[in-house]
Amino acid sequence: MRDGVLLGVERRRRWTDEAKLAILSEVGENGWTVADGARRHDVTRQHIYQWRREMRRKGLWPVADAPVFLPVEMDTAQGCAPAARPSDSEMPQITIVLRNGRELRCSGGLGDAALSRLVRLLETA
Repeated sequence: MRDGVLLGVERRRRWTDEAKLAILSEVGENGWTVADGARRHDVTRQHIYQWRREMRRKGLWPVADAPVFLPVEMDTAQGCAPAARPSDSEMPQITIVLRNGRELRCSGGLGDAALSRLVRLLETA
């Protein structure tokens, strides 16, 4: 402000919770950073961090999406024939990195129901 004259664009935008959640969900997808999302939607990075805190307080973030399936690469050298079931000491270890940064390490023989329960517990804790 100079001599009572406003210079530049003055604006105050209101964002709905749905719009905030849509912007927040873009961060981390396809390698997007907070700065990328802020630039794309013409907001500051601080807005995004503030919206995360606000949505967590309201219990809306992280959004409980349907499970996401990731591609798995199989070693073709072993062929497709089922192998004999290995003992617990030979069981391969699986590491799953969750959206909140936590890691879940378990044996490959863990059942689907138990694994999904563990993932849900760790994401909400």
